[in-house]
Amino acid sequence: MTTSCVIAPLSLLRSGWRALLPVLLGWLLCLAVTGSSLPSEQTVARYGPQAQRLYRDWQAMLNNAGSSDSARLKDVNEFFNRRITYAENSQVWRQEDYWATPLETFGKGMADCKGFVIAKYVSLRLLGMAPDKIRLTYVKARIGGPSSNVTQAHMVLAYYASPTVEPLILDNLITSIQPASQRPDLIPVFSFNMESIWVGGTQNNNVNRLTRWKQLLDKLKTEGFAF
Repeated sequence: MTTSCVIAPLSLLRSGWRALLPVLLGWLLCLAVTGSSLPSEQTVARYGPQAQRLYRDWQAMLNNAGSSDSARLKDVNEFFNRRITYAENSQVWRQEDYWATPLETFGKGMADCKGFVIAKYVSLRLLGMAPDKIRLTYVKARIGGPSSNVTQAHMVLAYYASPTVEPLILDNLITSIQPASQRPDLIPVFSFNMESIWVGGTQNNNVNRLTRWKQLLDKLKTEGFAF
């Protein structure tokens, strides 16, 4: 738990209950994400008023999320698909390959497919989902449908109830969560999480070879995220 979540209410005890109530509510939101740390209000404020609004709404979603994996997947997927606008990195960040933290995404209100996946991954980890159940997955998306030969690089989040079962796919392109077999338009390339990389049926623990991913994890830590 970040220090700001604990000491802020104490510093305002003399200000009266009316002034104290909004801070107490924020403190309770911090407490509800069990075993995790969130960025301080000062850190969030650096990304602007829009980031602050979306961050508060996101915290409320996390605290009202269902207790089952399926409910949490649904709540997280719907939040980002409805509240964040899709845009290419070249439009949002003026560069082709940028990996944004959730706070950066909140500040822009826009994200490419990687931004959506990263935000959903972080959210589910903060909710206590087991790390081996979710993987960021690069795919080739068939443009025009499953029979098309035209593909485009894309990223989705895959959920595995157990390591050997068919995954469920969380995608910013559609709000419904579907089994991989119902997404023939997606051709898997490789997947990864904080522990491993999977290429085909082979697992490799050298995840640090993914430089962009390692840099993103360092940024998350700097911002105050821990899960």
